[in-house]
Amino acid sequence: TGAQQSATVANPASGASPDLLPHFQLEPEDVYIVKNKAVSLACRATPATQIYFKCNGEWVHQGDHVTQHSTDRSTGLPVMEVRIEVTRQQVEKIFGLEEYWCQCVAWSSSGTTKSQKAFVRIAYLRKNFEQEPTAREVSIEQGIVLPCRPPEGIPPAEVEWLRNEELVDPALDANVYVTPEHSLVLRQARLADTANYTCVAKNIVARRRSASAAITVYVNGGWSTWTQWSGCSTSCGRGWQKRSRTCTNPTPLNGGAFCEGQNVQKTACTTLCPVDGAWSEWSKWSECGAECTHWRSRECSEPAPRNGGRDCHGPELDTRNCTSELCTHAAPGAEDVALYVGLVAVAVCLVLLLLVGVLVYCRKKGGLDADVADSSILTAGFQPVSIKPSKADNPSLLTIQPDLSTTTMTYQGSLCPRQDGPAKLQLPNGHLLSPLGAGRHTLHHSSPAAEGADFVARLSTQSYFRSLPRGTNNMAYGTFNFLGGRLMIPNTGISLLIPPDAIPRGKIYEVYLTLHKQEEVRLPLAGCQTLLSPIVSCGPPGVLLTRPAILAMGHCVEASAENWSIRLKKQSCEGTWEDVLQLGAEPCTELYYCQLEAQACYVFTEQLGRFALVGESLSMAASKRLKLVLFAPAACPSLEYNIRVYCLSDTQDVLKEVIQLEKQLGGQLIGAPRVLHFKDSYHNLRLSIHDMPSSLWKSKLLASYQEIPFYHIWSGLQPFLHCTFTLERLSTSTCELACKIWVWQVEGDGQSFTVNFNIAKDTRFSDWLVPDEVGTPALVGPSAFKIPFLIRQKIISSLDPPGTRGADWRTLAQKLNLDSHLSFFASKASPTAMILNLWEARHFPNGNLSQLAAAVAEIGKQDGALFSEAEC
Repeated sequence: TGAQQSATVANPASGASPDLLPHFQLEPEDVYIVKNKAVSLACRATPATQIYFKCNGEWVHQGDHVTQHSTDRSTGLPVMEVRIEVTRQQVEKIFGLEEYWCQCVAWSSSGTTKSQKAFVRIAYLRKNFEQEPTAREVSIEQGIVLPCRPPEGIPPAEVEWLRNEELVDPALDANVYVTPEHSLVLRQARLADTANYTCVAKNIVARRRSASAAITVYVNGGWSTWTQWSGCSTSCGRGWQKRSRTCTNPTPLNGGAFCEGQNVQKTACTTLCPVDGAWSEWSKWSECGAECTHWRSRECSEPAPRNGGRDCHGPELDTRNCTSELCTHAAPGAEDVALYVGLVAVAVCLVLLLLVGVLVYCRKKGGLDADVADSSILTAGFQPVSIKPSKADNPSLLTIQPDLSTTTMTYQGSLCPRQDGPAKLQLPNGHLLSPLGAGRHTLHHSSPAAEGADFVARLSTQSYFRSLPRGTNNMAYGTFNFLGGRLMIPNTGISLLIPPDAIPRGKIYEVYLTLHKQEEVRLPLAGCQTLLSPIVSCGPPGVLLTRPAILAMGHCVEASAENWSIRLKKQSCEGTWEDVLQLGAEPCTELYYCQLEAQACYVFTEQLGRFALVGESLSMAASKRLKLVLFAPAACPSLEYNIRVYCLSDTQDVLKEVIQLEKQLGGQLIGAPRVLHFKDSYHNLRLSIHDMPSSLWKSKLLASYQEIPFYHIWSGLQPFLHCTFTLERLSTSTCELACKIWVWQVEGDGQSFTVNFNIAKDTRFSDWLVPDEVGTPALVGPSAFKIPFLIRQKIISSLDPPGTRGADWRTLAQKLNLDSHLSFFASKASPTAMILNLWEARHFPNGNLSQLAAAVAEIGKQDGALFSEAEC
């Protein structure tokens, strides 16, 4: 396979002592040719009588060797050291055929020893960056990602970032980090981050600078709180009172939008005018009393004083002498005493009634104050206030009051509960491989830890390597022969099944499976088309299999024939995307077929390449599944606190990347994920926050809700769409957060998240968020399949031939609910093999062999009993 040897290989002469074989004290190492300077390769061995270099399988001329002899002081054995020089012309002479390598061969009287291979490569660094950072304007505290893909070069270029020509060091600034793809990420934009950013790529050949990208961090203005209402403008009658606010919370900076709305509010007021009291008419004189006086009275009631008016001046009772011959002095009798007692009782009753009346009046007045309170307090969160117009990377913040009449639901539980898979089926290899012949079949497969670099190095010599992602995080690879096997990218739902005999006997293929990020591959979409699945490559491209492999990947479509037209797309060698299959229609070629299920699709393909599932909506009832996930910082040292709501396509690969991103940002999950069906109604997605305790928290958003444009979600090309709700706690001692976040599509059904969260408890990411899949990324031979090889062959030989009363592969397809694909299975040489391959792709590693055995047994074949025994 061309892999580099990492140890010496000895060929001792017959009967020679191994102790006298030459061993290398110095072996040649990989070198790079910079510009036109020749490089030197050296090796040293003891004991050695001769040492020669061999380059690309040919001996180097003796005259090109520089030899030096010495003696090892510790052993007394002779030491021989040889050097050669390799020029650029020598390497370019075979450029494009294979890599240039050299190896030392040392002789002694006991035999020969070969050194490791040293590869000589011509170092270079292209001038043009594959992707340069672009200028952006972002709001303060918003996250920023500046992409940079350095020029192609050997050795690969290292990347560093400059801010206003000063080196950006993530070790000194916790707000900054550089991703493995060389993108610069600012977790929360600060005013100090306003600068020119430059991506610098360098290797041993040269140093390249990208075009500078100007980042402007702006601050939208925010209103301060309203002042108290002023006094009424008039002291008597109708007037005006006002209050004001200023655009200083915060003040607009760096082109941020000024506050919209009124800075002064006026309202009508009425001040009651004072009324002075005036006396009523005098009453008639009373009869002359025992004291020879009589009296008259008046009241201050026409009008009574009110609103601060003056009381009446003067006496309210007038008496005078009524002396006459009829006036007598007599002691009061019993009738007078009764009269006085009655008057006192009446007076007491009047006083009690007056007190009751005053209490009732006060209570009514207090209730009236509550009833006539300013209703704007209840609707202040939905007042029309807008901010800076929408940026390219920001969702619009609109101001129309949302419809919150939909049913509120509380969703609780973990993101992905851990599930322990069943124990693997243990079967002896000898029993399974015995029907394959007496010859030995040696099979090797790569492991990511040991041979990942070698595998990528071999890929780098191919023309299609430029379009593959750098690194091996989202890649699986292995070496396969006719026994087949399986590749899986953990925690993504993506796998490739290579069935037995898909690779011709006698051939060995190095196969890879990789997941692309949307920004790495350009997938053109037209009209109402939308990406429904991840973009997956399996290769090497152009390899033609004798039986279809099965590529499994997730999707986010709610499929129905009347609402969707779904196509499988494949990228050609020229880079254009072509429709190779329309789901639901008769296939135009036997090379491809697709089985679409509720959460995943299984693509049968006899040609490896790059695939994606694309849909076109046929009506506004078509919908995609979104997964709504909430994250927030695990620790909150300041008063401000951010809640990030992600709107993702409902596939495992996207959720995996978001969780990895939030790990880097220091975030944690604060609500169980929810699924939202997003319809093709051209309506945007809106998000709002409610029910926060106002005595503990307040929202810093100026609008009543945030909005994500429809096409940003529908296209499926922007995987990490999210909105941030910035909150402020009124005290650092506040640790409990309870609120409700609404997510709904305009004129559609809504979802709500009930959030109850303790900031003080640092519950960072746990393993249960995305459970590890059972198995390794590469499985080769029988270990990659649930069905034992011998039993598989017996089932195929029993069910492929037409049976009496239909007891053949058609009945098996019906029992496994695959009877809608009979025409595809019938087009293959072994329909039963296709059915079993699909069963393996759908049910590995947790498939229930008992159910499959029962289905085979019901058909009336004797192989069902053998199948059950094999499982036991």
